[in-house]
Amino acid sequence: MSRKITNLELELDQDLEEQLQWLAPNFSHYEILKKSVDARRGRPKFIYSVEVFEQGESVPQKHFELDRLSKFSSAPVCIVGAGPAGLFAALRLLERGIPCRMFEQGEPTEKRIFSITKFWRNGTLNERSNVGFGEGGAGLFSDGKLITRIKSPHIPYVMRRLVECGAPEEIEYLSNPHVGSDKIRRVIPVLRKRLLELGLDLRFNTKVTRLKLSNGKVSGLELESGEIIDCEHLILATGHSSDIFSELHAKEVKMEGKSFAVGLRMEHPQTEINRMQYREYAEHPKLGSANYKLAYTKKPEGLGVYSFCMCPGGYVLSSGTEKDGLVSNGMSNFNRNSPFANAAIVLSVDFEKNFSGDLFGGMKYRRSLEQRAFQMVGENGGTKELPAQKLFDFLEGSQSREIAKTSSPSGAIRAPLHELFDGKFHGLFREALEKFNRQMKGFVSENAVLFGVETRTSCPIRIPRGEDMQSLSHQGLYPTGEGAGYAGGITSAACDGIRVADAIYESARSQTRV
Repeated sequence: MSRKITNLELELDQDLEEQLQWLAPNFSHYEILKKSVDARRGRPKFIYSVEVFEQGESVPQKHFELDRLSKFSSAPVCIVGAGPAGLFAALRLLERGIPCRMFEQGEPTEKRIFSITKFWRNGTLNERSNVGFGEGGAGLFSDGKLITRIKSPHIPYVMRRLVECGAPEEIEYLSNPHVGSDKIRRVIPVLRKRLLELGLDLRFNTKVTRLKLSNGKVSGLELESGEIIDCEHLILATGHSSDIFSELHAKEVKMEGKSFAVGLRMEHPQTEINRMQYREYAEHPKLGSANYKLAYTKKPEGLGVYSFCMCPGGYVLSSGTEKDGLVSNGMSNFNRNSPFANAAIVLSVDFEKNFSGDLFGGMKYRRSLEQRAFQMVGENGGTKELPAQKLFDFLEGSQSREIAKTSSPSGAIRAPLHELFDGKFHGLFREALEKFNRQMKGFVSENAVLFGVETRTSCPIRIPRGEDMQSLSHQGLYPTGEGAGYAGGITSAACDGIRVADAIYESARSQTRV
């Protein structure tokens, strides 16, 4: 009979199989359920949870068999957006026997890569297909990071489907699962092929310009070409698209402002982060590139500063989606072998305290930061670069004389990033860094560089929905994923897409019983 062994601590040079032989002498094979690194104190250790099997026992297969509808009487479900939320909503619907159509304003992965490379090299931006928009969503060019704080029963399904499409099997058990930007770009086209084989009607380079809403219900959508598509179920998974919010507002769809975060992306030499986290074991070959997660809350105000989207061995990216705005982001390839580490260091922005009464106040503020960052590049002689400033100079409020080599494929140009934010931000940022430096001695480093501006950690607007996952104001409209205010990364967005798909399935199933 199989047996689970949890919290198994291994020294860096210990072998897992040798330890299992001692703990379970009769085991014939095993499955790793979870693996993490504990580097909090002393010598770093690997922590495992393992299920061992005796001779003749087989490892249970992860099939995720789903109930299917024999008949779906409505028009195919329409999905706007081919990011993680849209893709997994489509996959789940099709696996349950529900036909669907998907409309994506950007390009398929293979062409999208060329558009983004062109942007990084010469600054030519395709506003519909870029680091933020296109097949795979923003996550395609942001590390393939699958870390999430949500506790969803759908996470194993997401990981299994990604593995089936070519993602590394270790994402099913690592505590910080990571596909890598290089590998996720190969996974998404395989997922697309699977969706097409299941019957998805998929259109790239197709912008939805209007939603057809009448009498509080969805009746269809209109494409830029003028074509009208009829539907009763519309999944809105558009990510951080300001265009769609304007359309929703015009159609009186219920929306509300929500708190979000803005800040800067900080880059260190990876060797410094390794030393901070692993100390004298920093060069151990089994440890790889170290990461970190930091947070500070100022009481009693409740204002928070925290790290987000930490990319060990990564690159800082120019990720704007509009011609007159700049956004920073980060990514790592699977091997995490860049000599740099980066993470967003962001400050929480309370919607009620700052923008109460102005639904689009958060969007306007975010856009103003992106536009000012763009202007700074031009004012300092740049064209395609990211604005950058040494951390010490930022804290002192002075322009950097020079910026050493960075990981950014667009390059970096010195700019007075300290002028982007008010004194309150600076004070809180400084307090947070003092705490972070106590937690990770050397974090405030003369080699640290800041890049502007980090504004897309979460959406400043939420489209409220009921337990049936539909808009509170319009039946048949399903706000989904990060852009609707219900996710903050690849995994949580994918899980949200699944929840919406299952809600549509349950509704259709109940109608067939009547």
